[in-house]
Amino acid sequence: MSAKDVFHNTVKIALEKENWQITHDPLSFELTEKVKVRIDLGAEKLITAEKDNQKIAVEVKSFIGLSAISEFHLAIGQFLNYKVVLTQKDPQRILYLAISQDIYEEFFLDSFIQTVLKTYEIKLLVFDVKREEILLWKS
Repeated sequence: MSAKDVFHNTVKIALEKENWQITHDPLSFELTEKVKVRIDLGAEKLITAEKDNQKIAVEVKSFIGLSAISEFHLAIGQFLNYKVVLTQKDPQRILYLAISQDIYEEFFLDSFIQTVLKTYEIKLLVFDVKREEILLWKS
């Protein structure tokens, strides 16, 4: 079993504050005998009584390693693999990469990073660590 990210529970609380129902912790898929994935969180939120539930998957990343760019490479590779998994196994679920406000402001606003996010259509969920709140949903 893989370890939960240091901000896993922070993001979980932040989602619950916005009335998301945590449906999976983690959201697991077995693709083949050798390939199994565990996305940190699966959540659902009822938009209106007449519409279907909105479903998301959230991969939480702390970026507390020595190199932000190395952490970014790992996070993007994992995110892209998870997008493929969801396309095959749960196509209505939208995938988000959850990052703290600090790493968003210090690293993710860089023009190269923004180009990568746009190129690969990576959606972000930016959260406040201390207040345990979501600050930004960025598509």
